Amino acid sequence: MDFDLAIIGSGGAAFAAAIAARREDRSVVMIERGTVGGTCVNTGCVPSKALLAAAEARHVALSADRFPGVRASADELAFAELIKGKADLVAGMQHDKYTGLATEYGWDILPGHARFVDGPALEVSLAEGGTRRIEAEHYLLATGSAPWTPPVDGLDEVDYLSSTTAMELQALPGSMLVVGGNYVGLEQAQLFSHLGARVEVVEMQDRLAPAEEPAISGALAEIFTEAGIGVHTGTILTRVSRKDGQVVAELRDADGHPHQLRADELLMATGRKPVTDGLGLDSVGVRIGERGQIVTDEQLRTDNPRIWAAGDVTGHPQFVYVAGAHGAVVVDNAFHQAGRTLDYHHLPRVTFTRPQVAAAGLTDAEAQAQGYDCECRVLPLEHVPRALVNRDTSGLVKLVAERGTGRLLGAHVLADGAGEVIATAVYALHNQMSVYEMGELWCPYLTMAESLKLAAQTFTRDVTKLSCCAA
Repeated sequence: MDFDLAIIGSGGAAFAAAIAARREDRSVVMIERGTVGGTCVNTGCVPSKALLAAAEARHVALSADRFPGVRASADELAFAELIKGKADLVAGMQHDKYTGLATEYGWDILPGHARFVDGPALEVSLAEGGTRRIEAEHYLLATGSAPWTPPVDGLDEVDYLSSTTAMELQALPGSMLVVGGNYVGLEQAQLFSHLGARVEVVEMQDRLAPAEEPAISGALAEIFTEAGIGVHTGTILTRVSRKDGQVVAELRDADGHPHQLRADELLMATGRKPVTDGLGLDSVGVRIGERGQIVTDEQLRTDNPRIWAAGDVTGHPQFVYVAGAHGAVVVDNAFHQAGRTLDYHHLPRVTFTRPQVAAAGLTDAEAQAQGYDCECRVLPLEHVPRALVNRDTSGLVKLVAERGTGRLLGAHVLADGAGEVIATAVYALHNQMSVYEMGELWCPYLTMAESLKLAAQTFTRDVTKLSCCAA
């Protein structure tokens, strides 16, 4: 064999596997047909959150008058400079966390297109020209996912944006129509709104963030509406065209009534699909599932015992921390027959709107569907001292517990810093804690994390009748 492990792709899953293998002094080669680093650093988490942070800085300045005596302003936005700063950050992280690490650990990244041939082996069409055949003891498919759009009449003629290309714009549009009300669409909609664009959001389901608790969806819709973002739920995009330099969107609401929206730009944020094209998977017996994902067993092995898959391409939850965990699991299972699997029951998720949406565990509906007798509590942030001090009580905490035992089944947060708050809930879920135990734990005062403790205390007492620092 030429290598112990040959990896197609260079994102989070690929790098986690390569690092784990090199720590065991196994030989590794990586083949990448696009940009090294995959989605997260190049077109996903890093650039989007960098731009969201910048947009929030402007928004905070413009909303500073919620504090008596504070006056602030935001000068004219230098949008091209903002995009360049994002690009510089991405380039630095790509070097420090990807190409530089590959050099440090000692594996090669071959620019080119890899496809499987009988063997199994890889035939690599090198970017510099020529081909190379690679044989390895094990292979890892870590090709990730890409933006997906549904078929819409006229869509191919209007030069629409994806979540990737929206972050490459060189000028801020005056208006934007965002199709898709899940985490990508919500983040992008608020990003451009906070930068000064007029934004409308269209979601075919009956609420924004349809995978979240309905209480959070409703509160988020109110926050968007109050901020001037148009919200159109239960609405389907039927046709698009361009007229007088604008996109004209034909829509149909839940009652079947047609209406029309116009915007300078159309952003399609309707989901992502696994990248499996051109890999020659049929020739080595690797199956593709109904949703376009590579089919694996629980240990991430495909039908071919020497070929594994990890990350978004598997159809598992599309988070970079899942991809990273996958990479390490594959190395353990491939080279040590460890039989490792992953448990997603307390997997956290965060949507980086303002306020953030974060959740871990089951929703109320999911818990009931699994046969639990549930007891739930919702704590509005108006009862959380940190939110009062921040002079922003938009949001809530909802806990889902098993009736009788009080065991925490799910935690759902809409709040500033919800991503940090939910980390505490992950530990509680992992350790099968009850809300009664959570309500008695130490928690620092005047933190947003205290909202989780207060929500837990609502199962046993009226927190509205506590003094602000009472336990």
